Amino acid sequence: MKERRPELGKTEAEIQQMIQKRRLKIQEMNGSVELSKEGADREIADGVQVFTSSEGVSHPDLILSDDGKQVEDSDVKKNLQKNPERFDKCANVLAKQSFSSGRFYYEVQVEGKTDWDLGVARESIDRKGKITLNPQKGYWTIWLRNENEYYACASPSVRLSLKSQPEKVGVFVDYEEGLVSFYNVDAAALIYSFTGCCFKEKLYPYFSPSPNYGGKNSAPLIISPVNHTE
Repeated sequence: MKERRPELGKTEAEIQQMIQKRRLKIQEMNGSVELSKEGADREIADGVQVFTSSEGVSHPDLILSDDGKQVEDSDVKKNLQKNPERFDKCANVLAKQSFSSGRFYYEVQVEGKTDWDLGVARESIDRKGKITLNPQKGYWTIWLRNENEYYACASPSVRLSLKSQPEKVGVFVDYEEGLVSFYNVDAAALIYSFTGCCFKEKLYPYFSPSPNYGGKNSAPLIISPVNHTE
């Protein structure tokens, strides 16, 4: 087993501290009867990095909200124009925004879902046909299956044992460090980290709400605005 780098531990501690500060901030805002809605909106918007999903590359089964922050599976395939960048077999979507340097972080509400995929993908991924999620194919992701089976999509995949089921998942990427980490936001706990990644092209936040399963998995994935990570 490779020795854990001190830098990685420091980064994980920084992200956990950031999550805890965000939770305290939200509690302060919710508990303040004197804070006007305008003031609250200004507090939330200040320094926020917003991710929105891109309908132009989304699978035809997916329904995106007008603001691009919610995505769900409809079980009904729409008749859309052909697009070489659109996923045609798997119900996936990428964010509009990409990154090729620095650090970035986003959160996704997964409450009420039995299945989902989250992570990042490189720009040159193959979007046609059946897709294999692993770093060799350009995906750094985790997923949930059957309500309580969590996996890191490595090679081979890694079964994850979580103390509690996350209702909101945070995804942190340090491009230069080659790090992709996933967090249970409410517990401020690390879920899994891909380390030693070699990024050479643009990365996009990646989402899949997974099939609807007749309404059993109909809850949307909801992208949350978060403070920009310096």
